[in-house]
Amino acid sequence: MYIYNVTTNIDESIKNEWLKWMKEKHIPNMLATGKFSHAKMSRVMIQEEMGGVTYSVQYTTDSLETLQKYYKENASQLRNETIALFNNKIVSFRTELKVISEQFSMSVKN
Repeated sequence: MYIYNVTTNIDESIKNEWLKWMKEKHIPNMLATGKFSHAKMSRVMIQEEMGGVTYSVQYTTDSLETLQKYYKENASQLRNETIALFNNKIVSFRTELKVISEQFSMSVKN
């Protein structure tokens, strides 16, 4: 299993608009590619020197090959839409993660 992580710093002035768009449009469009099984959005809980608010979205996929297909078939279109809407109000970086193991507590209630 692999995680495609996108961390984005958003200008405060567009935070609510960006969050709504991510939840209602972008993440569903990412999942609709058929390349990812699920997505998890989190707020990064540190103060950035550059200001703004930072979020991380982790998209889970089954293999590196599937992730490569996403890059080849879908990434440009989805990134271009993001740039067209939010251009200089966001800064993103992407990380590929290979899941080594998962462990779950039987005693912690979330």
